[in-house]
Amino acid sequence: MVFVRLREILACAPTGSGKTVAFCLPLLAHLHQPTNKGFRALIISPTRELASQTHRELCKLSQGIGFRVHIIDKGAVAAKKYGPKSARKFDILVTTPNRLIYLLKQDPPAMDLSSVEWLVVDESDKLFEEGKTGFRDQLATIFLACTSPHIRRALFSATFALDVEQWCHLNLDNLVSISIGHRNSAADTVEQELLFVGTENGKLLAMRDLIKKGFMPPVLVFVQSIERARELFHELVYEGINVDVIHADRTQQQRDNVVSSFRSGKIWVLICTALLARGIDFKGINLVINYDFPTSAVEYIHRIGRTGRAGHKGKAITFFTEDDKPLLRSIANVIKQAGCPVPDYMIGFKKIHSKLRRKLEKKPPRRTTIRTTPRFLMKKGGSKQSRWVNK
Repeated sequence: MVFVRLREILACAPTGSGKTVAFCLPLLAHLHQPTNKGFRALIISPTRELASQTHRELCKLSQGIGFRVHIIDKGAVAAKKYGPKSARKFDILVTTPNRLIYLLKQDPPAMDLSSVEWLVVDESDKLFEEGKTGFRDQLATIFLACTSPHIRRALFSATFALDVEQWCHLNLDNLVSISIGHRNSAADTVEQELLFVGTENGKLLAMRDLIKKGFMPPVLVFVQSIERARELFHELVYEGINVDVIHADRTQQQRDNVVSSFRSGKIWVLICTALLARGIDFKGINLVINYDFPTSAVEYIHRIGRTGRAGHKGKAITFFTEDDKPLLRSIANVIKQAGCPVPDYMIGFKKIHSKLRRKLEKKPPRRTTIRTTPRFLMKKGGSKQSRWVNK
């Protein structure tokens, strides 16, 4: 008998460098061919959009082999679809944590993970965040449900906080840590620029100036909240460009339609929150605009990582005001490390206390409403503006 000691993997590589292929190909090669054992591989993603993208790539890579790759759409429907017997018809499952937990908590559980040989956690630093945005408790439940003694666990991300690495060393067996390039760094294929706009009103002027000068679509614009995404959309919808907005308050069908339209070129400018900052691969994004300043260097890296992917060049412009000064130093350091110019005075700012930094990450500064349109036009029935008010 030959005993092979399995290694758990913690992998970090820049955005757009091919992490999805890096875990999909070994997974498919190891599974070799379809069986009737049930789900043998499980991939966890933080958002539905990223799960859909991974599912699509797996289907392409396994074409002609016969693997049955599935994604959970709705928990209630899946509870009937993935019963203990029917689950043996499938090989690979891609899902978000919440939908899988819903199935595991059914009585009896509507999902059997005892045959899972590969457990991949994509964008794992996001999944391990604590609080409302994290999935640490759900991941613990999923880990315990995967009971096969032959299971391999692999965690991938473009960034890693120290606490994630510490957790992995404490809870995973025989861990090997792999880093491509500098840890928590931006891709050097992105031309990065910081643009001082004075006040919140200056952001809209700067945005309209960029549109007036001309730009090459597609463009992603990041804001810090759903409400601000709506507000900016109402301002840009009359600028003569094809613009839309995506955020967590829109239905899944609306979000899927927007993503599809953006991929096909029907939408030139897409306004979004952090929902799309993780892992989503849009081909040929030419420009990322950080309308609202990122709350951390990690968030900044993921936002601008939507451009400059797979060796292609891209550009990122980040607006900042006086209110953003506390976080300016950390972003400037990321930009400088990537080889882009930044003023020396930004690097020289005093480093903020860790307690204040964590507070700013959880609660960004309050910003004035994005609006130049008179309020009565926003509410006037029958106008073009009113048709978009619920975007």
